Amino acid sequence: MVGCVKQKAHSAQMAEDLYTSTLFSGRRSYVEANCNEWWILSALHGLVDPKEELAPYEFTLKTLGVRDRRDWTSQLLIEIEEGIHPLRGETFEVHAGSEYRNFGLIDGLISIGCNVVVPTEGMPIGRQLKFYKEQEINRGR
Repeated sequence: MVGCVKQKAHSAQMAEDLYTSTLFSGRRSYVEANCNEWWILSALHGLVDPKEELAPYEFTLKTLGVRDRRDWTSQLLIEIEEGIHPLRGETFEVHAGSEYRNFGLIDGLISIGCNVVVPTEGMPIGRQLKFYKEQEINRGR
């Protein structure tokens, strides 16, 4: 799962192409190379299939209070159950900021028997960018 970012294209795109920052590009390349499937966590739209068309928007979880972030996460967990149908023992990689992870997402996935990995947990943005760039170099791109 890849968190959305502020920097977006100026017109409607497939979600995988809507988000244009270097960080999102690095996250996308990483999950496309290392995961069986991937989904986008959108502050506005919740769980998004990368092939779904979205128009640009201005909305961020950073402006929401704790209660609203928890409500967003509760809805997201319902969307994950209904859209992905996670299996007990399945591993979810979360490539998203703390505002996406720390309001019940990880605990919710663990409570249904899933494993959760956050490869860049605790890394500042600059270190995350370096991590994704190194992964790309190691894949020979």
